[in-house]
Amino acid sequence: MVLLDKILGKTFSSVQQKGDAILFQGEKSYSLHHDQDCCEIVEIEDICGDLRSLENTPILNAYSETGGNLPPKKDTSALESYTWTFFRIFTAKGTVVIRFYGTSNGYYSEGADFYEMPAGENNG
Repeated sequence: MVLLDKILGKTFSSVQQKGDAILFQGEKSYSLHHDQDCCEIVEIEDICGDLRSLENTPILNAYSETGGNLPPKKDTSALESYTWTFFRIFTAKGTVVIRFYGTSNGYYSEGADFYEMPAGENNG
């Protein structure tokens, strides 16, 4: 379990999915995504909960968990590695769990993370 200090206590005016990224917009804005490289694929597999429950209320707790010992979502006979990453984010309005699924040849990262967006950048 990895505590997500970057967003703890922060309040976001908008939280929305854009492709395989979740954009958190506020005083400081973040993108939860994977920096794609050559030989891996990392996608949002599922979102449990309503992203709107993360808006206009402080993030009370947030952490991520990763694992490769869960069953793959499809045939992985041609792949050497796969990773699930779960992001659990809690507010007074509710809890959201964002699940990423990554595959690669074993030499590349398969995880997602929070990246601070440059001030004034509008991705919505």
